[in-house]
Amino acid sequence: MKTAKVSAKKAAKKEEKKKDLGLGLEEPKEGCDDSKCAWHGGVSIRGRVFRGRVRSAKSHNTVIVEWGYHRFVRKYQRYERSRSRVTAHNPPCMRAKEGDSVVIAECRPLSKTKGFVVVKVGGKE
Repeated sequence: MKTAKVSAKKAAKKEEKKKDLGLGLEEPKEGCDDSKCAWHGGVSIRGRVFRGRVRSAKSHNTVIVEWGYHRFVRKYQRYERSRSRVTAHNPPCMRAKEGDSVVIAECRPLSKTKGFVVVKVGGKE
């Protein structure tokens, strides 16, 4: 009987505790039990944060995020357009689709190519 009370208290504490990523973003309304989720799993955020557009969401729990920038070419004293593409983990609580604007943050390597995780999903661009 006492163990039931203790486990109920622990469960209540776990529900009350909100994870703060330190980016000033709000936690998603729906939860998930993904171990690689930045909000509900055991992955911590460190390093760089990027904002981009989801180019592809065909793989399971993976999105390809793309953003453009201008790079200076010293020889011609001009700027050229470039883009970066990165694969990122797409937790079930985020549900980023192709064309969505997202914020991704660097984390530990999650697989051979994934070292970022989606932390916020905006609307269509």
